[in-house]
Amino acid sequence: MPGTFFTLYVLAFDLDERDQPVRAFGPRRAATKEAALEEARELAVTHAGVVVWKREGDPVVGEEGEPEIVFQSGRIGDFA
Repeated sequence: MPGTFFTLYVLAFDLDERDQPVRAFGPRRAATKEAALEEARELAVTHAGVVVWKREGDPVVGEEGEPEIVFQSGRIGDFA
């Protein structure tokens, strides 16, 4: 669709004292899908879970679509 774009995000999770996944840090934007996947694979080594997702947006109407998971590893919690 003309005028639309998408934004990629990367987020890692650690486990809390109840063994539940919690965000290790806030969502990070990625410049490209390749960069997001590379960062996610590196984070998966040291975190309980990692997710990469994208959202499509249309700046003309100011709307952002639902999150679509691009990559997931391990245990993740709420991310969107």
